[in-house]
Amino acid sequence: MAGARAAAATSAGSSTSSGNPPPQEPGLGELLEEFSRTQYRAKDCSGTGGSKVERIEKRCLELFGRDYCYSVIQNVNGDICGHYPQHIVFLEYESSEKEKDMFQSTVQVSKLQDLVNRSKTARCRGRFVCPVILFKGKHICRSATLAGWGELYGRTGYNYIFSGGADDAWADAEDITEEDCALRSSDTHLFDKVRGYDIKLLRYLSVKYICDLMVENKKVKFGMNVTSSEKVDKAQRYADFTLLSIPYPGCEFFKEYKDRDYMAEGLIFNWKQDYVDAPLSIPTFLTCSLNIDWSQYQSWDLVQQTQNYLKLLLSIINSDDDSGLLVHCISGWDRTPLFISLLRLSLWADGLIHASLKPAEILYLTVAYDWFLFGHMLVDRLSKGEEIFFFCFNFLKHIISEEFSSLKTQRRKSLPARDAGFTLEDICMLRRKDRGSTTSLGSDFSLVMESSPGAAGSFTYEAVELVPAGAQTQAAWRKSHSSSPQSVLWSRPQPSEDRLPSHQGVVEAKSSSSSSSNHSDNFFRIGSSPLEVPKARLAALSERETRLQEVRSAFLATYSSTVGLRAAAPSPSGAIGGLLEQFVRGVGLRGTSSSTS
Repeated sequence: MAGARAAAATSAGSSTSSGNPPPQEPGLGELLEEFSRTQYRAKDCSGTGGSKVERIEKRCLELFGRDYCYSVIQNVNGDICGHYPQHIVFLEYESSEKEKDMFQSTVQVSKLQDLVNRSKTARCRGRFVCPVILFKGKHICRSATLAGWGELYGRTGYNYIFSGGADDAWADAEDITEEDCALRSSDTHLFDKVRGYDIKLLRYLSVKYICDLMVENKKVKFGMNVTSSEKVDKAQRYADFTLLSIPYPGCEFFKEYKDRDYMAEGLIFNWKQDYVDAPLSIPTFLTCSLNIDWSQYQSWDLVQQTQNYLKLLLSIINSDDDSGLLVHCISGWDRTPLFISLLRLSLWADGLIHASLKPAEILYLTVAYDWFLFGHMLVDRLSKGEEIFFFCFNFLKHIISEEFSSLKTQRRKSLPARDAGFTLEDICMLRRKDRGSTTSLGSDFSLVMESSPGAAGSFTYEAVELVPAGAQTQAAWRKSHSSSPQSVLWSRPQPSEDRLPSHQGVVEAKSSSSSSSNHSDNFFRIGSSPLEVPKARLAALSERETRLQEVRSAFLATYSSTVGLRAAAPSPSGAIGGLLEQFVRGVGLRGTSSSTS
């Protein structure tokens, strides 16, 4: 690992007028073509496609360097992780042009390198806890879930098999339990050792909140627990962290999204499936300010569920706490980049991160870094119709309202205390809300999150000798409060039918979506194609709305000219013929691999 800083790039040309097509980031088309052609592997970057990947990584470093000083974790040839970037960016602090010439690293580079190398075996596929967003001095991180016994004992073989990226390439093993392994192993402290290093890395990054998107407590394949998670760690090693279980459907569910003509409204996950055993569990002090009925989570459609989970994540990082956040699913390359990308774009739209980047530039950065360079298998997902990647950017139309704005949260915190009544701002916000909404989800009158005293967890690992990273940046935000040991736990059986019909009426779909879903329709689509670039209405748009719609429009324009949408009944002629050819190529490359995320 070596300390590094990207040079500031020259500013791009002036933006086009609102009536013209959105400007495209140079290389975005090439990026999507490469992305839809093959899965990124760090060890393959020296081949013929290496020059393209090298340009992509170089562009990412340049875009990060516009607003931040950073160090780089070197992952040449995938020595640390085969599906992480060759140059893993560790953001240290925001910087001005003058500060770029006086960069001094705040990171203990050698100790961080040692922690990363030691902790990677604790996570599935070696996908260790990696910081990807810096907000108010807090690190927002991503990773895979915790590794199970089989992977820990067979790490060498697993690394060899997983380098191909196939989800179903689990090593053959007997049907044994963790307890059996513990009894038969001479090293009964293996979990204490590897998960201890994982905990050290989390503490080094000042992470306190861990959001688990898995719908399972443990991933089971061939009758064996191949992965675990913090929420079911029997020794409660992660008891000092605030654990949130927020189950979210895996990428295979997004085939139904594609089969419903890319309509997420009214699409509800079947929570009664046998493998779904992780209930929604959120500490109560994190739920009181959001005005969301979390007990109804199994009745939410895909739009509502994604919106409410995003609101939860935004409320955590906007709290007065100076602690960071970890988001993970199973492998950390489907559901995880979905929410990491939405967080990055939402904060950028408010002008709170990547302040100098234009819409086309932030789009390039999040597609390249959050999705491509962290190993999302777009080829495989496209061949199976599991279009979670397209869903992410098409979903931006559902988060343009002010209820997702972090600026609103900051304004609320700056207001003096009041006993009752509404301010002029409240009345204005009320006028902007959907007149047809009868739900309380995502109310604009959410209360400010207050400190909630709590108790420390019962399990304490050995003291960490490292100074947490980013201490200088976090000093300005240090108003710590501990987490509450109480949690809200819901696991309700789904009433009536096992699943909804694949196609529902417009009225039913709209009634099941949240208020902001309807409110977001300040842009409308001509025709029936989801790839139709939205046309601006005459009504004035907020800065947030404008920025997110420009990102979405730029994505749709480039995606339609490179990847395109998958037709239900492909035709051998025209553009559909090209998609069919791409489909066959994708199937040939990915074979029968699973779709676990």
